[in-house]
Amino acid sequence: MWALEWENKILVVDAGLMFPQEDMLGIDLVLPDISYLLQEGKEVLGIFLTHGHEDHIGGLPYALKKINVPVYGTRLTLGLVKPKLKEHRILRESDLREVRVGDSVQLGPFRVEAIAVCHSIPDAVALSIETPVGRVVYTGDFKLDPAPPDGSPTDMDRFHRIGDAGVLLLLSDSTNAEREGRSGSERDLHGPFERIFNEAPSRIVVANFASNIHRVQHLVRMAAQFGRRVAVVGRSLQQNFKTARELGFLSVPEGLTIPLADYESVPPSKLLLLTAGSQGEPMSALTRFAAQRHPFINVLKDDWVVISARPVPGNERMVHQTVNNLYRHGARVFYSEVGNVHVTGHAQREELRDMLKAVRPRYFIPVHGEYRQLLLHSELAREAGLGADHIAVVEDGETVELTADAMTRGEKVSTGLVYVDGLGVGDVEQVVLRDRRHLAEDGILVVTLTLDRDTGTVRVGPELISRGVIEPELSVRLMADARKEVLDSIRRFAHSHPDISLLQETIHDAVSKTVYRQTRRRPMVIPVITEI
Repeated sequence: MWALEWENKILVVDAGLMFPQEDMLGIDLVLPDISYLLQEGKEVLGIFLTHGHEDHIGGLPYALKKINVPVYGTRLTLGLVKPKLKEHRILRESDLREVRVGDSVQLGPFRVEAIAVCHSIPDAVALSIETPVGRVVYTGDFKLDPAPPDGSPTDMDRFHRIGDAGVLLLLSDSTNAEREGRSGSERDLHGPFERIFNEAPSRIVVANFASNIHRVQHLVRMAAQFGRRVAVVGRSLQQNFKTARELGFLSVPEGLTIPLADYESVPPSKLLLLTAGSQGEPMSALTRFAAQRHPFINVLKDDWVVISARPVPGNERMVHQTVNNLYRHGARVFYSEVGNVHVTGHAQREELRDMLKAVRPRYFIPVHGEYRQLLLHSELAREAGLGADHIAVVEDGETVELTADAMTRGEKVSTGLVYVDGLGVGDVEQVVLRDRRHLAEDGILVVTLTLDRDTGTVRVGPELISRGVIEPELSVRLMADARKEVLDSIRRFAHSHPDISLLQETIHDAVSKTVYRQTRRRPMVIPVITEI
């Protein structure tokens, strides 16, 4: 999510989410913190969506609960948004405003034009935004595939014409800024897929991103060609399959698909299973299928499984765990390291150079990707002739101020991550995650005792209960020593009637030191004192 602001009027572009990293224990989703947009005096004019991937639309329902503004997007993008808003019970059809390629929309001081770009989902657009100080171009996620499956390549003619008219600032996709050459075409997968469909002795299972409609269409055509019926596994993929089909972005021959519950009625050699979960997400259909924990359908010997996606950075371990489970149960697996079964949806270095040459901006900000990718993309901009003072590598919360003839760093604004844990949105802060990590790494030790309020003597206890600290049979001496330290520390206060909180602190320190001395571990120690 990013925003353009002029005199407190704000245009928001995209509203994505992030999937949790391994150290975000128990977190389901990560959202952008939009508190800046909610500040008094700020007027959000609308949210413009570039395409229907989760990292661009997944946070929209949560944002719309706080800011009631119209949402603009192409037909498929809004089609994928609607079920999400219905699920959150905030769907107001009048607030979803469809935009076609080539259309321009006036939003306060901003005039926004949608430009066709090719990506791994149909109906993706870049934005050309006329502002009071000049034109800002945002590529969104894009690649330069000269012959994409849907026949809608990136409109480089339009980018050239916009470049001729003059562009103040370009924000361009940096996801593949490390990779030389070109991204290749979706059509490059036809040969590898054809070999798999020709040779597979039993079921074929293909996992890819639920929103990669181009890939799903390719696989549906292959199934029809080789006489296989198709069953769709996983809620997100079933929803996107249904939406894309209803809107005409997915062509499926009548009678090709079967309900998942009927899969056993089709011979294994005549079945294609399409599933989500290419990133090894713990609760996804593919992960449960691989671990034989799916309620309907599980991996069998001789299944050929294709993971048609590259692991998102940070997900590699989970993906490899899924691959290991598939092999363990007798499947043959094709993935990014084994078999040419994926083509990226993001431009590589040669294509990024082409975009810079077409648009010829005065100023440049690389977007999308990790810091190293932003930096490498900024080097391409320098190669294209932009001076270092005309390029800004910015991170979350950093602002850039533009005038017709200058770009300077602005003040930092309040941003950050909002964690979704079950039904709670934003009620898990860093301190909670820190405690969860502490518990996961070192365990917990609870000390309970009962004190006489009048004399300060211990009437019951201390009892020590440990979880995840040390094996019970090894802990007898440790617990005895810790108990002795607790009693010794309380005796020091026998005649002073100290505050309960001071006693708790003393017990905490005494037990922590004893445990660390003997185990070199620092469990979470929680003293519980009852007075009678």
